[in-house]
Amino acid sequence: MAETLVTQSRFPDPDRAFRLLVEARRGLTPDEAAALDARLVLLLANHIGSEDVLRAAIAAAREAMPTR
Repeated sequence: MAETLVTQSRFPDPDRAFRLLVEARRGLTPDEAAALDARLVLLLANHIGSEDVLRAAIAAAREAMPTR
């Protein structure tokens, strides 16, 4: 079964989900926050379990980055 990247929010309260992410980083140094982010990305990528969806998510995230 082919899976596609879902980009619309699936959270009943997206603001609360965002606050959870912000609060998880509170009190951490920039290096600790980066390490937490990396661990979270790896955990969620594993949860997704689809290389195609992961590839699409990476592409979407890169496209959303400001140009230099």
